[in-house]
Amino acid sequence: MSTPSAPQRSQWAGGGQPTATMPPVPDVAAARPAPAPSTVTKARKARLVLARVDPWSVMKLSFLLAIGLAIITMVAVTILWSVLDSMGVFASVGSTVESVTRSSDNAQGINILDYIAFNKVFSLTALLSGINVILMTALGTLAAFLYNLAASLLGGLHVTLTEDV
Repeated sequence: MSTPSAPQRSQWAGGGQPTATMPPVPDVAAARPAPAPSTVTKARKARLVLARVDPWSVMKLSFLLAIGLAIITMVAVTILWSVLDSMGVFASVGSTVESVTRSSDNAQGINILDYIAFNKVFSLTALLSGINVILMTALGTLAAFLYNLAASLLGGLHVTLTEDV
């Protein structure tokens, strides 16, 4: 004869026979209230290995970051040039350079305003920003390939993440 399962065993009286006078014992696990949330809970930890970085995604991300940096640079140069021009810095420096470079025979000196005009400064900034975009994209992609090579040799970057409780 097999033994009854745990819920059935709780309904039987001491002799193994059911009695009509004893009510069935309720399931203790179902009636137990949920434990109160503790202020001190152990945070879960996960150890992960960054074994490979996708070069295509690194290239896209570095390209977008370089574009953002180029836009910020061009806006900053425009604001800086406008502020310096409105303060009269270029005119003051231009007159000083012209008086220093003027020769004794009353010839005109060097006019630096021809070299630092807004359109020339902005064009040079745009050119350098474009070169910077190309270089940052290429270097980011190259760094991803080099990381993948190093990770295949050394096992990658080991990171332990914990759950914030």
